[in-house]
Amino acid sequence: MKSYMELLRELREDRDLTQSQVAQVLGTTQQVYSRYEKELNELPVRHLITLCQFYHVSADYLLGLPPWNKR
Repeated sequence: MKSYMELLRELREDRDLTQSQVAQVLGTTQQVYSRYEKELNELPVRHLITLCQFYHVSADYLLGLPPWNKR
């Protein structure tokens, strides 16, 4: 199972986005966003929600949780 840092990076790279572009969506800096991808800072819930909406994925997916019916 992938960690959320791996999933954050994959989603960003699959869309050919820079850390700065995603940080702008979140209203933060590239440095802060980089720390999320490196798991040095925990991702705030408000940013989790924004990223789920931005990437059109569920929070379960982004957090690397298995589908609820397969737990």
